Amino acid sequence: MATDIQRLIEALAGNQVDFAIIGAVALVLHGSSRVTQDLDICYGRDSDNLERLAAALGPFKPTLRGAPPDLPFRLDARSLYSGLNFTLTTTLGDINLLGEVSGVGSYAQVVADAEVMEIYGQTVRVMSLAALERAKLAAGRLKDLADLAEIAELRRRAR
Repeated sequence: MATDIQRLIEALAGNQVDFAIIGAVALVLHGSSRVTQDLDICYGRDSDNLERLAAALGPFKPTLRGAPPDLPFRLDARSLYSGLNFTLTTTLGDINLLGEVSGVGSYAQVVADAEVMEIYGQTVRVMSLAALERAKLAAGRLKDLADLAEIAELRRRAR
């Protein structure tokens, strides 16, 4: 199932969740031709935001991706507070919630140099190319390393 990125972003923004788009969707928003099957976000970890995040995603029946179907899981502020990074499947598709991004840091550090963009009628923060580069280097996975040349080209064109 393709992830309905638009509806996920509308739900997050509509619930006033403090979040930034990161990962492949951020790359695409900066001009990459990369294809992705999920939405990655970094989210603020204060208690009010955890409540808003849980409320935004709750209607879409989030479950832990890759976990046994009978594993009890409820996405609420307490679960979010107890964990940091979550890979979820919802009725709208896959979403990854990161409380910290390797190579960049916490939500505050991600948004410190994030760009504000208008997406699907919503004003959202998007991880900068420089931060994406640091995150991809830190992750070091083959797909992340392959993105580095494209990031360098996108940064060169942006100058």
